[in-house]
Amino acid sequence: MTRLNRFLLAGAAMLLAAPSVGQAEDYKVGLLLPYSGVYAALGQEIDDGFMLALKERGGEIADAQIEVVREDTEVKPPVGLSKARKLILQDEIDVMVGIVSSGVLGAIRDFVHQSGTPLIVANAGNDDATGARCSAYITRQSFSNGQVNRPMGPWMFENGIKTVYTLAPDYAAGHQMIDNFKAAFEEAGGKVVGQEFTPFQTTKDFGPYLTKAKAAGPDAIFVFYAGGEAISFVKQYASFGLSEEVPLYGSGFLTSPLYVNAEGPAAEGVIAGLHYIPTLDTPENKAFVEAYTRDHGKAPSEYAVQGYDAGQALVEAIKSGATDKEALAAALSKVSFTSPRGPVEIDPATNNIVQNIYVFETVAGSDGLTQKLLGTVEAVRDPVNGCAM
Repeated sequence: MTRLNRFLLAGAAMLLAAPSVGQAEDYKVGLLLPYSGVYAALGQEIDDGFMLALKERGGEIADAQIEVVREDTEVKPPVGLSKARKLILQDEIDVMVGIVSSGVLGAIRDFVHQSGTPLIVANAGNDDATGARCSAYITRQSFSNGQVNRPMGPWMFENGIKTVYTLAPDYAAGHQMIDNFKAAFEEAGGKVVGQEFTPFQTTKDFGPYLTKAKAAGPDAIFVFYAGGEAISFVKQYASFGLSEEVPLYGSGFLTSPLYVNAEGPAAEGVIAGLHYIPTLDTPENKAFVEAYTRDHGKAPSEYAVQGYDAGQALVEAIKSGATDKEALAAALSKVSFTSPRGPVEIDPATNNIVQNIYVFETVAGSDGLTQKLLGTVEAVRDPVNGCAM
């Protein structure tokens, strides 16, 4: 790693652990996240979680210096590709962490693969990234779009929901989320009586879509929305009066702890599935929630735990003795540990994470809205989906 002995970029670097006596390895990490735009809050939570993991576990790699360089994707695929090229070619990073948007992940995939740079995906659920367009250099510590949604199909059917209407934003993640749910729900015996994809980031009034959904007469409505769109949708769903007639289900991003309080009472009663909720009763999660809340004054969301586990995976890879890109990529594909979300590992067939999916209801608690665990689907893994590494 002699190429890493460079001057630090002013204002962009953070060193973890002082160098010990003797030769120390240096690792340069590129955090490629949205620090502006519709998903800026998500990007910051991932960043905060990642840095917490390095702070907590830095002592395990005390001979290593980690330099962090941040770049903003702005949630735009062309910008994300430009910033990825900068991090790899100009900053000469050893590993990249981040990516929130599935569109951005799709845009940078080929360049990351061709450059041989390890990428730890800390959010984007693009199924193809660990499916037909998988890469030995890309591992995922977050979720795939199918992984989060497939378990909800049979769970809902087994709990009395026989017909649904679906809604989601009209972009890659929206289609993959709904397509996977629909296939699993129909395989379980359910029927999708209608669906709509709303213009991404531009839909302000969901009324016309809710009118059509109600007219279809489903047992429930299942949706994927995240960030600001989730807040608007949940509030409008309640104000439209639909929540009193048709129950709302969805991907857990709909009522993420990151912004559920902004949704207010409208979120009460919504049932969703996700790979993490901060109310999990495990020693690892209790310690994580305490540390994150101490540092940031609020409970962590799934985005924070994804960043945290990306940091844990990096520490595990460095501990294995990996000192170059090839070795880091190989080590990252083999990591396993007990996360705040439960036991996690990387599936060698896809490089996607294997993890539990939790079905939960948003309920009112003593300190605001909280998550009531309804069920756990253990060790969910993706099918190979055309992956050949």
